Amino acid sequence: MARYLDKLVRATPIESNFIKQLADHFNAEVVAGTVTNIQEAVEWIRYTYLHVRMCRNPLAYGISPVQHESDPTLRTRSRELAVDAAKLLDERKMIRYNPNSGNVAVTNLGRVASHFYIRNESIATFNELLDKNFSPTDADLCHVMCCADEFENIRVRPEELDEVDRLKKECPIKIIAPVEEFSGKANVLLQAYISRARVTSFTLISDTNYIASNASRVARALFEMCLKSGRASAALKFIRLAKSVDHRFWWFQSPLRHFESELKKNVFTQLEDQRRVASEDEPFQLAISLLDMEPNEVGQLCHCFRDGELIQKYVRMLPNVEVKCTVHPITKGTLRFQIELEPTFNWNPRYHGGAEGFWLWVEDNENNRTYHNEYILFSRRNHPESTTLELIIPVFDPLPTQYFIRIVSDNWVGCESLIPVSFRHVLLDGLSSPTFFTSLFDLTPLPIQALSDERYEQLYSKRFEVFNPIQTQLFHILYHTDVPVLLGAPTGSGKTTVAELALLRMKKQNPRSKCVYIAPLKSLARERLKEWTKRLGSPPLNWKVLELSGDTSHDSYALNKSDILICTPEKWDLISRGWRGVSHDFTSSSASNGKQFVRQVGLLIIDEIHLLGEERGAVLEAIVSRTRFISQYVKAEAQCQSEKETTSEMTRIMGLSTALANPYDLADWIGIDVEGHGTNAKKGLYNFHPSVRPVPMVVHIQGYPGRHYCPRMATMNKPCYAAIKDLSPTKPSMIFVASRRQTRLTALDLISHAAGEENPKLFLHCDYDFIEAVAESLNDKVLAHTITFGIGLHHAGLTSRDRETVEKLYLEGQIQILIATATLAWGVNLPAHLVVVKGTEFFDGKLKRYVDYPVTDILQMMGRAGRPQFDKEGVAVVMCEESKKNFLKKFLYEPFPVESCLEGRMCEIINAEISIGTINSLSDAIGYLKWTFYSRRVKMNPSYYGAKSSSEEDLEDFYLDVVKATLSRLKDEGCIVVNETEGTDFLVVPTLLGRACSNFYLLHNTPMQMKKSITSLKKVLAHHASSDKNLQDMPINSFVNKDMAKRVKNIRTFDLDYPIYIYAVAHILYGLSSTHENDELPVRHNEEELNLELSKSLPWGHDLSKLSFWMEKKKQPGNLLDIMLDPHTKCFLLLQAFIFKGKLPISDYINDMRSVVDQVPRLLAAMECIAIEDKGSAGSFEMFSCFPMVRKIFSTGMLNLRSAVDKVVFPATFEHVWVSKKIDKASNQHVGLLEIGFKFDRNVLKNIQSKKSNADDSQSSSVTLVLGTLLGGYLLQTSSFAIPDYRRENYWTKNIGLNFDWNLAEANGGELNCVVLRVVHEFAHSIDLDMSISLKHPE
Repeated sequence: MARYLDKLVRATPIESNFIKQLADHFNAEVVAGTVTNIQEAVEWIRYTYLHVRMCRNPLAYGISPVQHESDPTLRTRSRELAVDAAKLLDERKMIRYNPNSGNVAVTNLGRVASHFYIRNESIATFNELLDKNFSPTDADLCHVMCCADEFENIRVRPEELDEVDRLKKECPIKIIAPVEEFSGKANVLLQAYISRARVTSFTLISDTNYIASNASRVARALFEMCLKSGRASAALKFIRLAKSVDHRFWWFQSPLRHFESELKKNVFTQLEDQRRVASEDEPFQLAISLLDMEPNEVGQLCHCFRDGELIQKYVRMLPNVEVKCTVHPITKGTLRFQIELEPTFNWNPRYHGGAEGFWLWVEDNENNRTYHNEYILFSRRNHPESTTLELIIPVFDPLPTQYFIRIVSDNWVGCESLIPVSFRHVLLDGLSSPTFFTSLFDLTPLPIQALSDERYEQLYSKRFEVFNPIQTQLFHILYHTDVPVLLGAPTGSGKTTVAELALLRMKKQNPRSKCVYIAPLKSLARERLKEWTKRLGSPPLNWKVLELSGDTSHDSYALNKSDILICTPEKWDLISRGWRGVSHDFTSSSASNGKQFVRQVGLLIIDEIHLLGEERGAVLEAIVSRTRFISQYVKAEAQCQSEKETTSEMTRIMGLSTALANPYDLADWIGIDVEGHGTNAKKGLYNFHPSVRPVPMVVHIQGYPGRHYCPRMATMNKPCYAAIKDLSPTKPSMIFVASRRQTRLTALDLISHAAGEENPKLFLHCDYDFIEAVAESLNDKVLAHTITFGIGLHHAGLTSRDRETVEKLYLEGQIQILIATATLAWGVNLPAHLVVVKGTEFFDGKLKRYVDYPVTDILQMMGRAGRPQFDKEGVAVVMCEESKKNFLKKFLYEPFPVESCLEGRMCEIINAEISIGTINSLSDAIGYLKWTFYSRRVKMNPSYYGAKSSSEEDLEDFYLDVVKATLSRLKDEGCIVVNETEGTDFLVVPTLLGRACSNFYLLHNTPMQMKKSITSLKKVLAHHASSDKNLQDMPINSFVNKDMAKRVKNIRTFDLDYPIYIYAVAHILYGLSSTHENDELPVRHNEEELNLELSKSLPWGHDLSKLSFWMEKKKQPGNLLDIMLDPHTKCFLLLQAFIFKGKLPISDYINDMRSVVDQVPRLLAAMECIAIEDKGSAGSFEMFSCFPMVRKIFSTGMLNLRSAVDKVVFPATFEHVWVSKKIDKASNQHVGLLEIGFKFDRNVLKNIQSKKSNADDSQSSSVTLVLGTLLGGYLLQTSSFAIPDYRRENYWTKNIGLNFDWNLAEANGGELNCVVLRVVHEFAHSIDLDMSISLKHPE
């Protein structure tokens, strides 16, 4: 009594029990990234209540008064606690602890324990039990789980033993431990809970509930432990057990038990009995097999005769995923699995919710190991879209017969599939040859005087005095021979100078020859243009350097006078298609402009030729194959003219690359003799090892956990900051990230970490007032904020002025850190001592998921560290998802062979060669294919491409099948016509659609798509565009003289102020948006919501329904967000936003809109050329009137209506208008000729152009004439011309003659017997005219 009274009067302080679980909490902080070393652990302990009580009551925690007196803050004791916890966790493999440095690092076990709240004692138990048994049974694993420390509170009471023994008899899985132990009792109660056995004792009911609430968590922790450690069998059994606990039925029971409330009980019992009778078939496969039966058969089997259809309905809801896998050998020990996952079940929100998760892993049953695991999520919004995975899987000698892909539902019991992947067809024999590497000789560096030309020496005199070792070794073959060269060397080896030596050689031998430099990206092309214009375009050389990319255009004169052309692959592919000079009436296309100078190309330099193996590699392959064909043709032509052998006409090809695994194939393809012997064998082939760097580099590869991308990126920010402080505290550092958003988030986190150490300006190395002034001049607000802390941003969303400012500050060392998107690695050449690759994944808009960077991209980023002219050493830190760490360690410096990507663009490339006349038959196509890199790789690695073997007979059959399939697809899309001949060969002829596809660089299925869109628009215009539109009449005498006024019946204004024309313009833009060219426009995470808001703010909405005034308005579809996920819908919205000056939701849309708008002129020109094929159909006149209106909208940057203009002054009058008729002798048909003379007032033109909303000096003043019939809207003729702006006269005249079908015009001339001439000025609004011209001679 006295004790309790004392407690009431004097309260006892509450002491801390934190020490008991210190190790578990320490592990949690390590996983969270809060604690990375013992010093940080001590600081963390000082924030705990434990530290407070140790200071107040040290004796209670084993601290003597002497110890407390010598260390009042108890740092020593805190350190002892931290070290003891670290050692314990390290012993149990939950962290990695280095006693020397005090650093701690997280492990998979520690991460799993933290995420699932598992005690370290349990982890120790699991490690011990799992290591004892390599092939555990279900009973063994149930025992392992029930031995968890979480169940130690389960006590065995004597009065419960009888009931426990009864329950034990009902357990389907053997109980290993005796029931007198807590693990045995827990095992019995767990199985009783899953089996739904009846428990009567109140204490047992309480214990069962406790076990049930913890068992699933522990089982899932064990599942992830086993999965990450590669234990395939154990992982499968633990995930089964976890799901069984959640749903209270066993995995060997029917999965239809998920629908217990909907189906009768005997359905399950009959199916389970059927499984036992048949064999040990998986219950899931047995349930799925019910779909192969008739409903009455299903009802009979389940003894529910009327419920057959109902049962099948619920079977279709079981989450079933169809798996297709193709195997591509890469090296002898590495295979690429391309896996397509297609959900084949019916989605029901009641049962499936918003998403369904699956675990997929690749396992080897012989060794009971997993080689890859991944979590796949299917969302309701994207259902039933398939998902594609590309996995790199190791194989070992001898090659196993098969691996297995197992896919297991994360939530549904029993729903799992096992798919065997056979290796019988995989041929690895051709992949066993070792990689050829060139030895770097110890040569005396050559001085620049070896060039023997003062003009050339001046190029390098201010940069260096001697060439580096690689340049020295290649100097003779570059500067004194004309053989093709393939150079594989690490980034930073001076490959640009190597290319320049070949260029100097070409100009020295033949000053009139041209060099074409192919850059993989526009940014790299701009950098090379800037550098070479400064160095080669100035005295004493004064060479003309031009850039040809999607953003630039030059006339034929400039192209013919140029010395060096810097191109993107796609642009040169398009230009070189016109090398024969066959334009097929596409005189305005870029292809026909190339015919004058393509044959004069003496040197073709392809930078980063290893990108042949990436998505755009097919274009590079087409370029080189065509270049070799052209050079052979020119050589043969020269021999015929000179009647003697010549070898000087061959175009020299130079390929620059990183180190290659299969250099022989590439070398042979570009014309190097790799099979010969003697002095000329392999002449021109140089493939240096990746370690041969002018500047040594240390590489650190760090793995980070996390299933989701954004949280994983966030965990990398603190290690990023630590890497900069440790490895490059004062020298420039560069951080590469995947997106603009990540540049911003990374910069803000680095600032906060620096501020946490009370030094926010740590990375700023200039005067604060100066950087404030610079920040005020920047357009980007985020950049203006971060740059004041010494951190710059660099991405495509910045203006060119902002980018140049950041580059200048970084180069001058005034800011220390530059955070850039990955494209900078290929573009601007900026120095860095330290490069951090923060994440090795990027979001693929086409696949709508994150995919890995190619290893070549990572090497390119790393190559920015330690550039020779800036630094003497370099450091690279690669931060990746933990499962990718071992892959990068193995393959970062063991490059994969470069494989061909031609197959993905085979239709476009074959169609282009058919259009220009290179291919005229099936045999020509097979012959062309043998010129390509594709054929060389098929021979070396037949299994990768689907060939049976590398024998000549099998290869011929393979080429024949590939070409036939390609020509069949082109025929189906209307690109070619096939003319059968005798024998197996046949002729192929290009159609208008095929030539349009080639000349306008379209995908092979786009022209047919455009044709269908054109046809539907013409039908609408033919029905709804009447001849009388209440157009405003203009006084005829203001435009023509009195004599001509008799011929001209009326002149009216023409503009878009009518619903049908607004619809037509919108339909054209909708058709352009719907083409396959926009399939890969990125729709990022959550952008469907932004697209929906944007569509509400735009007048046309997301489709044409608002403008279809002749149709009844439909209700909005329920799946509107699904529509907003479509990249074509986003494209249509972006085009509207450009026209109507709509406000874009986020900055990413600005760059998206720019890329979409840039494509419009090309696609519109293609659509117009395709439409000309059927110009004689009704509605064509109105449609061809809308094409120049669309060009006008994008030229002026606005959609202007008549009501917006107060007073209009027209710039043109007509000096004469004549109509005559004659008979065409060839066709014996009447042909009409309309002759019209224009007179333009230049002063009026200048006033109009000065009022343009986005006046662009580069835009010419184009005028389009469209001649059509008064009735039916038939197109008679169309023409266009440009008003020159270099003349000084006040007036400019132009005479135009238009031939037309007289009979068609007369038949549809109406009562007045007229034709209509529509004059559209593409440079200004509200000055377009309609002129009705009589076909009768005036009386």
